[in-house]
Amino acid sequence: MPFEPDDYLARHFQASGIDLKDKIDELTTLAVPPASPNLPLYREMLMTVARMAQADRNRWDAKIMLQTLREMEDAFSRLEQFKRRRKVTVFGSARTLPGHPLYNMALELGAALARYDLMVITGAGGGIMAAAHEGAGRDNSLGFNITLPFEQGANATVEGSNNLLTFHFFFLRKLFFVKEADALVLCPGGFGTLDEALEVLTLIQTGKSPLVPIVLLDQPDGHYWEGALQFMREHLLEHHYIMPSDLHLMRLVHSAEEAVQEISRFYRNYHSSRWLKDKYVIRMNHPLNEAALLTLDKEFRDLCISGDFQQQPMCASESDEPEFCHLIRLAFVFNARDHGRLRELLDFINLPQNWAQNA
Repeated sequence: MPFEPDDYLARHFQASGIDLKDKIDELTTLAVPPASPNLPLYREMLMTVARMAQADRNRWDAKIMLQTLREMEDAFSRLEQFKRRRKVTVFGSARTLPGHPLYNMALELGAALARYDLMVITGAGGGIMAAAHEGAGRDNSLGFNITLPFEQGANATVEGSNNLLTFHFFFLRKLFFVKEADALVLCPGGFGTLDEALEVLTLIQTGKSPLVPIVLLDQPDGHYWEGALQFMREHLLEHHYIMPSDLHLMRLVHSAEEAVQEISRFYRNYHSSRWLKDKYVIRMNHPLNEAALLTLDKEFRDLCISGDFQQQPMCASESDEPEFCHLIRLAFVFNARDHGRLRELLDFINLPQNWAQNA
């Protein structure tokens, strides 16, 4: 449905003797805390629903809207308690049986992630999902279940707990798999696993999702992910469907400990990132030394549309996140295109030899 500006809605209801715009303003004022910076956003949400009601869409469209809003609001509310904990989403087959080498590896993975105080997110089902949750334990597990006619039962670790969310729509479940993840580990699996792998890669490659570690985990003698990577090299890279640096967005490992170390290295200095108008800002735990800054300007200049890399403290426009005020920033005008090269830059700033000595 094309977006209709607010004045269209106002004219219609004023002509009908009802100024709905004023009513929505009144409702927004009553519902939203006065100091909330989100007040204009909530107002637009209400206006969107009002536009749909005014058009009186078909019942199926209205049900989709209702179910989507309900599921998202419930998920936001329930996940708030885990907001400041790092989380790792683990994908893999629901049909991998206990005792299988991959099942045992996922069990080890869950336990290793929990030792690093990382929560484990899975689809809450059996197989790889059950193993990762069993290894992590309930307190370190989050399950995002889906209502299906089969394979939809939650595993024993999260069943009946507040750590289990159930979704009706796949697209919402997939949204939260990525939104909540500070890293992703992909074990061998079927269509669902491959779907998640390619979607995650697409989201990060196009900048629609923040850059996080994507770890491909297979058993030592396994060829599942190596075969997939070979296909990408031979058919995607050689035909120029992807850039060479896109392959740097993922790392292949063959043990649970390697997977956890890969995630740990990613956050050794890098903390998080955000856009501030035209600048991309990387928050770091340690400042970089002068030699590293010179190397950045020389080796990663292709990532900048203009200017150079600037190391700076928090600026006034970041006051909405005061808990990160102590972190040093690396800011530059990013081309917003080459996220594989951006991953190389993050690997560079994560090397201890590039940190200032007093860091």
